[in-house]
Amino acid sequence: MLPVSQTTRCMEGTCQVMKRIGITAKPDDERAEALAAELCEWLRKRGCDVFLDEHVGRVCGTTITLDEMPKEVELMIVLGGDGTLLTVGRRFIGHDVPILGINLGRLGFLTDTPVGSMFDVVEEVLAGNSKSRLHFGLKAETFRDGESLGCGFAMNDVVLQRNDHPRMIEFEMSVREQFVFRLRADGLVLATPAGSTAYALSAGGPIVHPEVDAITVAPICPHILSNRPIVVPGNDKIELTLLDSPNMAALNLDGQVHMELQSGDCICVEKAGYIKLIYLPERHYYDTLRTKLHWAGHEGH
Repeated sequence: MLPVSQTTRCMEGTCQVMKRIGITAKPDDERAEALAAELCEWLRKRGCDVFLDEHVGRVCGTTITLDEMPKEVELMIVLGGDGTLLTVGRRFIGHDVPILGINLGRLGFLTDTPVGSMFDVVEEVLAGNSKSRLHFGLKAETFRDGESLGCGFAMNDVVLQRNDHPRMIEFEMSVREQFVFRLRADGLVLATPAGSTAYALSAGGPIVHPEVDAITVAPICPHILSNRPIVVPGNDKIELTLLDSPNMAALNLDGQVHMELQSGDCICVEKAGYIKLIYLPERHYYDTLRTKLHWAGHEGH
């Protein structure tokens, strides 16, 4: 039997001991930093090597940047809300490192472990009593006059939208190089299944189970009401072209990474790698939906 200071990552019948644990917390939050320090000492007493995000402050363990974390740790613990987890998740796309989110925020779709259960849940994870679910991310690359302006990654959504002006923008979308529509609207949300319960849901998009390999396309306040949300295969390449904008428009990744756009710019969006999120076996996806969205009814009634 493995001691509680060690957990295992099982792949194809082989188990790898995990003792290198990363911790990050919501920036500029005294409560989050205090919990990070407490968790750090708790883990060290159990024989773990702890790597702390430098933005949290040096409270214990080894301090490194968040960008260095995926190469150094075997388990990442995030103290904060969904926004904090999104900041971390983008950096872990394509890395086989499980992430455990401890909810210090409001809704907490991604960070669904209550802070009051933090030590019990972490102990379960360290004992190997947890499962992980893969969520794919999106890569968005922007072009102007045929030249790349750069690319970025999103865990939840890629959003094309008007910036700080009140008028609609006009754009067109193609999928697999096949024209889909031309639209005047406040913008468009391209969401992963994980992001289907975020901005895309507010725009009228469907809730998509994380095991469904699909991208949600949800117009934001379209001028023509017959333009409805659609769902396309996750492996499809989506191209957006900004045709007209009264002023600079914007491209946002997870509501955190921002780039200004001008008429004629093109955005290519496609699936990136995967992010691995930990959840406890007794808590399933529909429990989360029912709890977070306050759906009525109880099992058996």
